[in-house]
Amino acid sequence: MLLFLPLALPFTTAVLTLLAWRTPGLRRTISLAGALALLVSGGAILARVLETGPFAEQAGGWPAPFGITLVADGLAAAFVALTGLTAVLALIFARADVTAAEEHAGFHPLVHAMLAGISGAFLTGDLFNMYVWFEVMLISTFGLLVIGSGTLDGAMKYVGLNLIGTVAFITGVGLLYGTTGALNMADLHARLMDRADAPVLVAAALLVFAFAAKAALAPLHFWLPASYHTPAFTTSALFAALLTKVGVYALLRVFSLVFDTPGTPIASLLLGLALVSMLIGCLGALVMPSVRRVLGFSITASIGAMVLGLAVGTPLALAAAVLYAGQDVLVKAGLFLGAGAIHRTTGSEDLARSGGLWRGQPFVALLILVPALALAGMPPFSGFWPKLMLVRATLEAGEGWLAAAVLVMGLLTLIAMARVWADAVWAAGPAEATPARLPAAMLVPLAVLAVLVVAAGIWAGPLVAFAETVAGQILDPTAYIAAVMGQPVAGGTP
Repeated sequence: MLLFLPLALPFTTAVLTLLAWRTPGLRRTISLAGALALLVSGGAILARVLETGPFAEQAGGWPAPFGITLVADGLAAAFVALTGLTAVLALIFARADVTAAEEHAGFHPLVHAMLAGISGAFLTGDLFNMYVWFEVMLISTFGLLVIGSGTLDGAMKYVGLNLIGTVAFITGVGLLYGTTGALNMADLHARLMDRADAPVLVAAALLVFAFAAKAALAPLHFWLPASYHTPAFTTSALFAALLTKVGVYALLRVFSLVFDTPGTPIASLLLGLALVSMLIGCLGALVMPSVRRVLGFSITASIGAMVLGLAVGTPLALAAAVLYAGQDVLVKAGLFLGAGAIHRTTGSEDLARSGGLWRGQPFVALLILVPALALAGMPPFSGFWPKLMLVRATLEAGEGWLAAAVLVMGLLTLIAMARVWADAVWAAGPAEATPARLPAAMLVPLAVLAVLVVAAGIWAGPLVAFAETVAGQILDPTAYIAAVMGQPVAGGTP
């Protein structure tokens, strides 16, 4: 049962790290081994999808749509593999970043519970089970925020809106079940075809709200910059790289497979949320006083660009959204871990009190510069290609003003990253202080992420081709439905 491994392995690791409570070295080893196992299982799932296409597995042998279904296509498999990779690099970084007190308070069990929730959300074929995995994520991330920040302020803002979002989620799911008698997404695809009655539209609106809150789309974004700067840098990096991508994934999955989005009011709503997010995210990033607050607003801007691809809805636009989301996992992990490196070497992440990193450790500064330029969409880094694809897609759709919006977002993001670079890296720093040396546990993940970001930009051809294949699967879910239901669907072949 290959698809159950990304769920079983993190939960097993969480239990084992609890059993190793009094042995910190063993606990860290178990935690990293569990992340490596998750990476291997995610890689195996991705390899099978690339070889044979989408496939599904049923819990307990119950056939769909009656049992619990896990299903992997290109989109889900890629995100699970990226989850494992990010977890490995973050937990290596954590060896030098997370304090003994935070570890003793439950850092490792909570991280792996969160990874199980993330993997479950990516692989589930059922809307109610997606809700369950969202709750697993919410509980574990709330714990990580509390133990990392030492205060409830940021954690309460985070959990407050997310609780409202989960209420909207379960209400929408209940409306769909009451209307259709189904929760399996492949089954709902046929039941909701050409339906636009009031209960269906209200359910769609509630699910947009729930997923937009999880993805930190404006105006539901305010919890993110208020909370992501408070915990350990490792925790922030995991959150930034993965949690909002769950919201993006849910939007891509549900509003292509379950609901017919192109040409409907849903597309207009998503377009409005995307544009507002791009604007507010960029403007917020220009004025924030610390590195992680700047990056927090940049998350909202990036998520807006991804959702713009979904709203446009053409094959190229969807491919751009998929590629944007995948490479952004690496970019955001690199930037938030880079914020930890700035804090470790200069003593602060505040733009007014850090600096001197370029003169003291230019190699580390370059490792931070690479994801910053990728975030702005500069060639030859990974962020250039999805922005270029998105601009081309909007132009081909006859929406030149949307292409201009994407270009303006890139320019404003470049200015925001230049401000971070000038103040936190290039500036002399307080009293010409010499930056401290960066431990190897921090240096290695930063270097690996920088190499991956550069490689994804220089050798982008296979990634673009994969994103186009995934976009095709999103637009034509025939193979996905056939894998889940175990038989071809009317009007198509698997």
